[in-house]
Amino acid sequence: MVAIVGFGVSLAGTNFSACCLRTRDWRIYADFAKILIKQARRLYAQDSFDVVLEQTAYVFDTTTVDLCLTLFPWAQFRRHKSAVKMHTLMDLRGNIPCFVHITSGRVADVTSLQEIPIEAGAFYVMDKGYTSFARLYDFTRGLAFFIIRAKRDLDYVRCSYRVVDKSIGLRSDQTIALCGPKSSILYPVPLRRISYYAAAIEQRFVYLTNNFILPALTIAQLYKCRWQVELFFKWIKQNLRIKAFYGTSINAVKTQIWIAITVYVLVAIVRKELKIERPLSEILQILSISLFEKTPIWRALSQQFDLTGNSVTHNQLELFDF
Repeated sequence: MVAIVGFGVSLAGTNFSACCLRTRDWRIYADFAKILIKQARRLYAQDSFDVVLEQTAYVFDTTTVDLCLTLFPWAQFRRHKSAVKMHTLMDLRGNIPCFVHITSGRVADVTSLQEIPIEAGAFYVMDKGYTSFARLYDFTRGLAFFIIRAKRDLDYVRCSYRVVDKSIGLRSDQTIALCGPKSSILYPVPLRRISYYAAAIEQRFVYLTNNFILPALTIAQLYKCRWQVELFFKWIKQNLRIKAFYGTSINAVKTQIWIAITVYVLVAIVRKELKIERPLSEILQILSISLFEKTPIWRALSQQFDLTGNSVTHNQLELFDF
């Protein structure tokens, strides 16, 4: 484990040569990350999250990493800039990214929905930008459940409704059928439409799902968990240097992103196996400053470090005596 963590953290540093980024296939690091992802998901399989749910719950979303158009012309996104996208499927048990699809910025988010592996019985939570009734019907035929925010211009007819408790934020719980000339063909079976008002932010949400068993409030709570993937994107950008790249080729960019994902998963594995209560960012800092010390990981992580930079060193000599 020490060797694996040391390998992962060192890859995140600047000492990774440009030659390797240019010539070594990014799929080597992707395969390595997938092995670690399987291990991490086994470790966190029994963990709970904000919603009491027996089935596996996934969140799917996309983040954009801006690039310089001059250096990355192959990833042109707008007229004057380039970008790549990380389409990420995250397991809510442990917040482990279990599927990542990297594309140029021009690729529409909804097209990446076709790449997601469908697991029977699992829940997939998505924002309204992924509204593709043809693909959503694939989830239904695959015996999986989806929860997606509905668009305002949805053309539908109400078939039936259930009484809801408005004191907890619910506004309606309906069974609907799509009426659009295309949507009714692409998704020919009934849907469940739930309206929920979040008083804390004074905003109303409308969800579509193919699950008719879970309580309406549980559906709303599951959608709220979608923000966990946003926190993952924020964490990996701030801590693992994927805003600045050390190579300009497609291979270099994908290599660096997969290395960052590898390090994130490695830190999550260490945290779980050693039963450490420290945040992931703090564990990463400790590993980075003690990488070349001959200290067992469990001992290094059990020590108290001042990570604020306010510690006083006693190795500095006094310039004047008073």
